[in-house]
Amino acid sequence: MPNITLSVDNEIIKKVRKIAIDKNTTLTAMVREFLISVTTWDAHGKNEAVKRLQKSFMKMSSDMGRRKWSRENLHER
Repeated sequence: MPNITLSVDNEIIKKVRKIAIDKNTTLTAMVREFLISVTTWDAHGKNEAVKRLQKSFMKMSSDMGRRKWSRENLHER
């Protein structure tokens, strides 16, 4: 598994380490879980956006009837 290097303020590190101890985990595990949750949320967000678009297309679409024009008619000068 690759490693990453982050620069974070010492006070933040101290606070997060205390939270990690309270949760019986480590700072590294918390960061890993956060990154996993970001990817899950991103995938879920994209899926939800696609569903909303599809619903919108279905709602806004209407039958326009039979085509009464030809390509040549559209391009007449």
